[in-house]
Amino acid sequence: MSIAIKPNDRTAQSLFALCERLFPICRSITGDGVRQTLAILKEYIDLNIVEIPTGKAVLDWQVPKEWNVQDAWIKNSLGERVVDFQNNNLHLLNYSIPVHRKIDLAGLKKYLYTLPEQPDLIPYRTSYYKENWGFCLSHHQYEALEEDTYEVYIDSTLQAGHLTYGELYIPGIIKDEILFSTHICHPSLANDNLSGISVLTHLIQYLKSRKNKFSYRFIFIPGTIGSITWLEENQDQLQHIKGGLVASLLGDAGDFTYKKSRRDNTEMDFVVEQVLQKARVPYRIQNFIPYGYDERQFCSPGFDLPMGNLTRSQFGTYPEYHTSADNLALIRPEYLATSLAVYQGVVNAFEKNIFYQNLSPQGEPQLGRRGLYEAIGGNSDAKQLQMAMLWVLNYSDGAHSLAHIAHLSQLDYPLIEKASQLLESKSLLKKLG
Repeated sequence: MSIAIKPNDRTAQSLFALCERLFPICRSITGDGVRQTLAILKEYIDLNIVEIPTGKAVLDWQVPKEWNVQDAWIKNSLGERVVDFQNNNLHLLNYSIPVHRKIDLAGLKKYLYTLPEQPDLIPYRTSYYKENWGFCLSHHQYEALEEDTYEVYIDSTLQAGHLTYGELYIPGIIKDEILFSTHICHPSLANDNLSGISVLTHLIQYLKSRKNKFSYRFIFIPGTIGSITWLEENQDQLQHIKGGLVASLLGDAGDFTYKKSRRDNTEMDFVVEQVLQKARVPYRIQNFIPYGYDERQFCSPGFDLPMGNLTRSQFGTYPEYHTSADNLALIRPEYLATSLAVYQGVVNAFEKNIFYQNLSPQGEPQLGRRGLYEAIGGNSDAKQLQMAMLWVLNYSDGAHSLAHIAHLSQLDYPLIEKASQLLESKSLLKKLG
């Protein structure tokens, strides 16, 4: 269950290089930026591209109009671009409708978004489901605007088209699936979420290089509407999902954060906790809340899938979040590589997680006459090992895995594993599956 965090330099550089390639692209929940991103990913992995038409009913929503943008700027009366989409695609309110007009400063300010508390940074803002337009700029830029007549130009389209996402399935020995999801809708934001895209792309390469017990499904989707659309389109497949993770915010220096599934007691919850515990990385475990990324859709009560969200810094908790400071300087190759190693540890642990059946379940079996006390007597952890055997015997009912038993007992997984092997050697346990 334990993993050694020894990031490979070549892998670390590959993770970062993919983020560099994707960073300039203006992405949104629909449009050519998403298609361009997925086309690049197809150079790394055999991704299947899915297009869902505008207007299609998906659960309680509808697939929105497709948005694309070519250019956007604000010019002063001298013809100078005082705000320019070409300099940073965060300057444009995402999903802005087309505009070409002249406006005075007072009128213009109604359409400007800044962060007065972070005056050097450009905020990331969207207007997906309400037709609007606007520009985002640093508060210093805002304060430097003079009384003038400004020309506003947004060369965008908002019309019938498609919502686009990528999907990849890796068949295993069994049909039971592990689902990984990451959002692809954010423009030039490196940690949120080019880091998640890059880590999952490289995790796919890792899994494709070997034989797996479980089947694995990966989806690269726009946030919220993407998961809702995917759930609508795949309701007949959901019974195969035995665990999953939403991957985001994996490139910064923050501690790892695992937000548990809504059920709070899934194998994925137990496995991630054990992996983080043994990975020797700082981490925290958080209970599920119905706010955040797409785990709130997968864990909605009508689906209640066994999925959590594994990040480094959590959304909204670091100062660069949803600003122009979430750039390539924020993420580092070594942080991405450590995140990939943790994700690899999770799949390895899930693959190796064991269920046992107690073959002497009526009352506690006599351990002494089977030589088990002598077997553990010389161990420095003899008392804990004896306690671990009692936990394993009591909970080996076919429904509790070793990871689950480690969670319940608060004993280290290697100790639980050692106890189970001793009990199996004395024909007190039978391995299932």
